[in-house]
Amino acid sequence: MAKTPDVDAAAPDFTLPGIALTDGQAERRDYTLSAQRGRPLVLAFYPGDDTAVCTRQLCSYTSELDSFTNLNAVVWGISPQDLDSHEAFARKHQLAFPLLADTDHIVTRQYGITLGASNLRRSVFVIDSGGVLRWKHVTLVGLTFPKAATITAQLSALAS
Repeated sequence: MAKTPDVDAAAPDFTLPGIALTDGQAERRDYTLSAQRGRPLVLAFYPGDDTAVCTRQLCSYTSELDSFTNLNAVVWGISPQDLDSHEAFARKHQLAFPLLADTDHIVTRQYGITLGASNLRRSVFVIDSGGVLRWKHVTLVGLTFPKAATITAQLSALAS
């Protein structure tokens, strides 16, 4: 298994299909990390749509989304489920940021967070506007997640 990228190293680039809801309309498109340059990016890897801890995590990030956007940051959720599952999950909980589908576990392997053959470690990576990894939180079991305030503190540090 690959190890997680080091802080202060370039974040592994990728392109994944994703879905975002805007005013109830679902937009499906590809999301490429390197195309996001110019703004900080929060990658929130989560094991499964509509599971208890994942729902709490992504709903908390949605409710605090203004604190991310006020720092010019973008949030992407990434899990192994397909776009249909992501759309149903996003609609059910009014998730306000894109959910990306890593169905082949290519990106979870790049980020060194695979767990067994078909799962991943709940993880959050903060990437600066130049594509450099500046902070990471990788869980062993996945029952906890970093709060929005913890992540926004890391984003604030990028601006200073």
